Amino acid sequence: MRIAQVAPLFVPVPPAEYGGTERIVHTLTQELVKRGHDVTLFASQGSKTSAELHSTSPAPLWQSGGDALAWHAIEIEQLVKRSGDFDVIHSHLEVLPWLGGDRYEPPLVTTLHGRLDQPEERELLAEFREWPLVSISNAQRRPVEDLKLNWAATVYHGLDLERIYSKGSGDGGYLAFVSRLAPEKGPPLAIKVAQAAGMKLILAGPISDPDYFESDIKPLLNQSDVEFIGELDDAGKNEVIGKAAGFLVPIQWDEPFGLAFIEALATGTPIISCPRGSLPELIENGRHGFLAADEAALVEACKKVGSLDRAECRRWVLDRFSPAKMAAGYERVYAQLIA
Repeated sequence: MRIAQVAPLFVPVPPAEYGGTERIVHTLTQELVKRGHDVTLFASQGSKTSAELHSTSPAPLWQSGGDALAWHAIEIEQLVKRSGDFDVIHSHLEVLPWLGGDRYEPPLVTTLHGRLDQPEERELLAEFREWPLVSISNAQRRPVEDLKLNWAATVYHGLDLERIYSKGSGDGGYLAFVSRLAPEKGPPLAIKVAQAAGMKLILAGPISDPDYFESDIKPLLNQSDVEFIGELDDAGKNEVIGKAAGFLVPIQWDEPFGLAFIEALATGTPIISCPRGSLPELIENGRHGFLAADEAALVEACKKVGSLDRAECRRWVLDRFSPAKMAAGYERVYAQLIA
């Protein structure tokens, strides 16, 4: 198949640091090329891919500070003009490509990567309900189930976990929180739970809101059983998470997917979190971690996490969330739309 992959222009594909959507686009593009497809990647200058790269913005927008709407409008117009080169277009940009209307020659399918529980998302999807959509978990669809949207499939994310992460020892004697330090990820609750369980907590990740960090997290860091080590690259995550007894990120929202959780499982480290969003789809409770609804149950989960089989955690995630499995899911979607 001749496939166009359309990425946001904010960071390069793949991202050097933060950028979950761009990591997935890169992994999918590489795997589709590997499987013999003719793929063109629409992305920012500086992106690296084995596909044909079609760059629109001269630099990633978070680096250059360029006008996001202007550069994405240019990207979409160039996509429209080249649409006859493709059998199918796969967009990761949500609404903007839909404004191209019937000017596309092949079918266009969109993977929704974000939350769908905001009022403006409902209005947006109701307005454009004819476009084919892919969800990244079944849970992601729940807030808009009543809209009867044009869902083509649910395709779980995949990463090259076997290459990036190795099985860790889990003998560090601490719990790890590795995620954005944002309210929806629950870092203050993680600190409280770890302390109640009598275990050290290592926090790592980008600070998305400096005011929130200063007011809600920083005052909790002046204790010997809490350590903040900043943002980590893949090697750093492998080291820190792999030595942890458990991966404690007690999410406070309905996460659509959660790449950090499959990364943790790839090191063999079990999950301790809440039964919200996609998490009941990502793990089997009591086998690959514990999903607990309240603070007391989270504390008990921390005490029991050492009883879980780390080899099984890694086996499960390598099989279920691989690049090959993700690409096969999208191949079925493409074939269905082309037919």
